[in-house]
Amino acid sequence: MALSREKKEELVALYATHLENASAVVFTDYRGSTVTQINGLRASLKEADTSYVVVKNRLMRLALENRGLTEELDELLEGPNAIAFVGEDIGRGVTALKDGLKDLDEIIEIKGGILEQNVLDAAGAEALSELPTREEMLAKLLATIIAPATQLARVVNEPGVSLARVVKAHADAQAEAA
Repeated sequence: MALSREKKEELVALYATHLENASAVVFTDYRGSTVTQINGLRASLKEADTSYVVVKNRLMRLALENRGLTEELDELLEGPNAIAFVGEDIGRGVTALKDGLKDLDEIIEIKGGILEQNVLDAAGAEALSELPTREEMLAKLLATIIAPATQLARVVNEPGVSLARVVKAHADAQAEAA
């Protein structure tokens, strides 16, 4: 059944909204999967702030072109496509997608992706899963910020600690002598 012009415009607007809100976009070929499998994958991705949408290629192309993406879209928009729109935490979202695909015995495969207006091949899109999660990045940043203060505190504290060790060693030596 053909879609009406209004419905197509709604879908283009929906895709555009997803693109606006996504930090990264991962294209997958869902050929061979069932509706139940796709719905299960959607549910698991929801926890990682990632939505998984089966798209119409022509309409998705319009949404991408409206955002200024025109390069290398032919390979990505070929065949049946379902797209993972990854939220703020790219590492967590793409890792959840890869884990979900493993659970499906890799029936669905990653075709490529988009990150900050750059089109990625399949390997590049999969590499996004190796990015640290937001929490890991914040922890590393905090450790980097705190490290100099911790080292300074140790340096300032060391003379007093050294003096205490010398006094204790001297007291122990006198106690043994007595």
